[in-house]
Amino acid sequence: QVQLVESGGGQVQAGGSLRLSCAASGRTSSSYTMAWFRQAPGKEREFVAGVRGSGGGTVYPDSVKGRFTISRDNAKNTVALQMNDLKPEDTAVYYCAARKQPLLIPTAQALYDYWGQGTQVTVSS
Repeated sequence: QVQLVESGGGQVQAGGSLRLSCAASGRTSSSYTMAWFRQAPGKEREFVAGVRGSGGGTVYPDSVKGRFTISRDNAKNTVALQMNDLKPEDTAVYYCAARKQPLLIPTAQALYDYWGQGTQVTVSS
């Protein structure tokens, strides 16, 4: 089993930055694909960034491309999401997710095996 714990959420004004962190423990592996999703009130959970395992490679949707950066530190079993130029529409609960199969970075939440509890990000205008 893998446990994921997010931190770093909070409230920020539009144009500001936040850095989220996800700490993995348990039977984790540096080969796992890691991702961040978010869910705003009344909306479905959506993919915002993913990073492949040991070989690297990242994926972002157009809505965050150029503003968000995902990175991982396999030695520390952590994944970070640097969010810049935040907008009110980025307000959501952000979740860290892990997928045991390493080769792909799927955007569908159903393809991820482990989830954190989420951290709230609120961007005010």
